[in-house]
Amino acid sequence: MPARILIAEDDLKQAELIRRYLEREGHLTVVVHDGRAAIDEARRRSPDLLVLDVMMPKVDGLDVCRVLRADAAGNGDVPIIMLTARSTEDDLLLGLDLGADDYLTKPYNPRELVARVRTVLRRTRIRSEGEVYRVGALEIDPVRHEVRLDDELVEVTPAEFKILACLAASPGRAFSRQQLLEHAFGFDHYVFDRTIDVHVMNLRKKIERAPASPAYLKTVYGVGYKLADKVVTTDAS
Repeated sequence: MPARILIAEDDLKQAELIRRYLEREGHLTVVVHDGRAAIDEARRRSPDLLVLDVMMPKVDGLDVCRVLRADAAGNGDVPIIMLTARSTEDDLLLGLDLGADDYLTKPYNPRELVARVRTVLRRTRIRSEGEVYRVGALEIDPVRHEVRLDDELVEVTPAEFKILACLAASPGRAFSRQQLLEHAFGFDHYVFDRTIDVHVMNLRKKIERAPASPAYLKTVYGVGYKLADKVVTTDAS
């Protein structure tokens, strides 16, 4: 199904190359060359996906992502694929925490970008039709992008939500760290393995009564993590 894709890339040749490859797939594209224009166009057109270069003039890609994710105008859920020459783990973690759906490090093959676009769009469409997942007092709503515990809203980052929603779709199933990266983000690079541990640790602080003895987010030793398929809690008195 063709999508409306906004391309934000300050390198004119690179932007034209991306445009040609995506239009060859049948997508409709709009190209801008700075971060301010990317924000304005995203608000004006509500694209189905944003291909976003990190290093751009006026407003960099990380700030564009931050602004759109906090946007009250209805653009907070636009899928974002970030393009960057930065390849350190801290840079990639920051992109994830700001809400990037995928992350490609330059130089990359345009055909790989097309494949990532296809995957992110498919994952987004499945999520938009998703059910509300419930385990014990925990509720994950993929459509509203909300997590609730005992009917109270829990503030989670976009990256934390993707991991939790992935686990909640198959409660009781053990996921390796690599599988979580691929299912939740589409990433397949070893440098991300530790990021799952960091996000799980932060999630436990938010949803567990006793993070050191988790009832929901279970460690499966030698494998990775799972979300419990049922939870037995006891009230401390």
